[in-house]
Amino acid sequence: MRILSILGFGLTALILVSTTAAAAGAPVIKYRDDQFGPVLATPKKQALYYWRVEKRAGGKIRCTGSCAKAWPPLDAKGVVPRKVSGIRGTFGTVRRPDGRRQVTFNGLAIYTYAHEGPGQVLCNNVNGWFVVRVR
Repeated sequence: MRILSILGFGLTALILVSTTAAAAGAPVIKYRDDQFGPVLATPKKQALYYWRVEKRAGGKIRCTGSCAKAWPPLDAKGVVPRKVSGIRGTFGTVRRPDGRRQVTFNGLAIYTYAHEGPGQVLCNNVNGWFVVRVR
């Protein structure tokens, strides 16, 4: 957090300017799905997934090309906070083979599914893809 001093009308006010996810616009939210409970989602409520293949590969990106068209990576736009209020776990980024930065959760790259709309979880445990469940 930064502290700024603002002068106006002869008064000094201190305003706390947060550099946390809330102020920066966190790339994710916790969304409660009727079947899976609390899951990680984009701010537009599109469920986020990890791929077991990448988990077994120690987090190395394996979803590229046509895979990444069906499973779009969650791109890191700006600074990704390590912690997001209300979500247990740690966020970060990984560099994709094409040079873009992708958001990670607990060390695993996270993706949306191109054929899902907001509030849908259609592909849990399909071909090794799992919705990211959170507490």
